Amino acid sequence: MESADVDGKVVLVRSDLNVPLENGQVADDTRIRASLPTLRLLLGRGAREVRVCSHLGRPKAGEDRARYAMEPVRARLAELAGDSRIRVLENTRFAAGETANDEGFARELADGCDLYVNDAFGSAHRAHASTVGVAQLLPSYAGLLLLDELRHLGALLGEVERPFVIISGGAKVEDKVGVLENLGSRADAVLIGGKMAEEVRVANPLSFAAVLPLDVVAASAFAADAETRVTSFDALPDGWLGLDIGPQTRDDFARRIAGAATVFWNGPMGVFEWPAFAAGTFAVAAAVADCDAFTVVGGGDSVRAVQEAGVADRISWISTGGGASLELLEGKDLPGVAAIPAD
Repeated sequence: MESADVDGKVVLVRSDLNVPLENGQVADDTRIRASLPTLRLLLGRGAREVRVCSHLGRPKAGEDRARYAMEPVRARLAELAGDSRIRVLENTRFAAGETANDEGFARELADGCDLYVNDAFGSAHRAHASTVGVAQLLPSYAGLLLLDELRHLGALLGEVERPFVIISGGAKVEDKVGVLENLGSRADAVLIGGKMAEEVRVANPLSFAAVLPLDVVAASAFAADAETRVTSFDALPDGWLGLDIGPQTRDDFARRIAGAATVFWNGPMGVFEWPAFAAGTFAVAAAVADCDAFTVVGGGDSVRAVQEAGVADRISWISTGGGASLELLEGKDLPGVAAIPAD
């Protein structure tokens, strides 16, 4: 987009403003703030109007749409940007043609616009009307955030400084097998926590050996106030659940991370939303922030963890894309990126 002539023109921007709402207000404006550099550059270069479109949530047919309306997002963006030339369109998923990449809806979005900028990396893995359809109707460019995401995440796909350490967690290993196979086979160590560590222990679907927990914080039930005890990873009492990595594992993972030159982290080490099971995830967050390495954090839970731990400003790159990040690192083409001419 830095090469685009926008002076006096109307620009359609696909941003990722899919933010959490609470009581009708924006609960976390991280993605809104991430959209600002592109919008400010367009306005600074004389754009007559910037029309911003985005989806918000996953409204279903027949469901009350009021909870997915863009008004809270519109208000917060206006407060942050402070420019009357920005116009936020209604939730793109209110139109049935959005997810079907319908040409008719794409033409509605493009109507009256002179060019298109895709800055929504978090939606670039979707072939929707607002990410692909309009790019085929207007001169199209990549926004600053989209480019930054591709540069930082793409760096993990090439030759990286070693040791290269990957940290993966969360509930299901099947959701991340593609990424782990594509990146993990080239890594010097893959540290796995969370529920997926138990799946790997029982039946490893990976073609390489991963580093699994030494101990866990076990819970008598899946509840915030459950009885807890620290046990060996291989010796959970019958009926108990491992809801966090234990102190030995925290030390082991921190030691391995400290020696790394490149780190990628996706997925928490346990149910960190509950204080009794948060220490492992926050210990990893601190270790990633403390290490002298190029560090990339992706995935909503991991991003939330570094923010809540107060170390986000010490991470080299925090990705705004969830599924898009994983698909890129898995080696897949992203339709929203492919739709933008390379020249």
